[in-house]
Amino acid sequence: MKKAFITGITGQDGSYLAEFLLSKGYEVHGLMRRSSTFNTSRIDHIYVDPHEEGAKLFLYHGDLSDSGQISNIINNIKPDEVYHLGAQTQVRVSFDMPEYTGDITGLGTTRILEAIRRSGNKIKFYQASSSEMFGDSPPPQNEDTAFSPRSPYAVAKLYAYWMTVNYREGYDIFACNGILFNHESPRRGKTFLTRKVTRAVANILAGNQNILHLGNLDAERDWGYTPEFVEAMWRFLQQDKPQDMVVGTGKAYTVRDFVTEAFRYADLDWKKYTKIDPRYFRPTETEILIADPTKAKNTLKWHPKIDCMDLIKIMVDADLRSVGAHTIGEGDEILKKKFPNRWWKVD
Repeated sequence: MKKAFITGITGQDGSYLAEFLLSKGYEVHGLMRRSSTFNTSRIDHIYVDPHEEGAKLFLYHGDLSDSGQISNIINNIKPDEVYHLGAQTQVRVSFDMPEYTGDITGLGTTRILEAIRRSGNKIKFYQASSSEMFGDSPPPQNEDTAFSPRSPYAVAKLYAYWMTVNYREGYDIFACNGILFNHESPRRGKTFLTRKVTRAVANILAGNQNILHLGNLDAERDWGYTPEFVEAMWRFLQQDKPQDMVVGTGKAYTVRDFVTEAFRYADLDWKKYTKIDPRYFRPTETEILIADPTKAKNTLKWHPKIDCMDLIKIMVDADLRSVGAHTIGEGDEILKKKFPNRWWKVD
């Protein structure tokens, strides 16, 4: 039985990845931050009390700023694979908290890599890199595109990217970077743009909200579906040699496109329910991110089934369910058709 260690296991990506690895027969260990309130809602449906026979999911309190705790966990678990997904992931927030973002998103990666190096064990390492590292480099972006980060978050991710390369080349660690473009789902955090939009649509239909405040509508992003992206993460570590690759759908839409379609799906006019708020604009903006995932498709044999328009319907239906409203149904039908035997159970 393989063992995997996931940082950020209670987040969107971490929860899907944990569920996917459990479906593959893994024993899964996850790092979670200590909180005075429960923050395990995304994994409650797969959690089994570790005292019960057959339990395969184990959680540990810790923080990416605590190198001692990280080393202890890795030495005690002796995982076969480490998936480093934990970070301060809000791009806009990184402008307000640049030092914290650098410490957690950047140096946190070094702490894990150093723990792996010092353990002396053969551990495969996956670093969750980001398309934000490309910044204002012209699209489409692939593995040969120059990095040009436009936010403290992107700068921190770029530091982590190069540290991963450095540990791979300097210490012969199986370490790779998955340069993932935007990926969303019903488990996306409520303050992230896509979820903020689909929740607003559901709340407006339910009579719980009147206005949605937005920032830059002209930014273009390559949006995919998270369950498909976590499978790509796993495929990275099943290769014979570590490689860095871009993962995305290859299609981009503006924020305006996303908002328009989400409201249209619910038969609403988005212009009646939205206002622009300058507070949501970034000091420096990344305008266009479009993946060229050719290498990942050829090497990982990874081909996404869900595009942005499908994704919107899936997310709106899920958020309608969350507020107790009737779903429109197209999103649910898309899931049934394209994933008849899906391994994730709750959205």
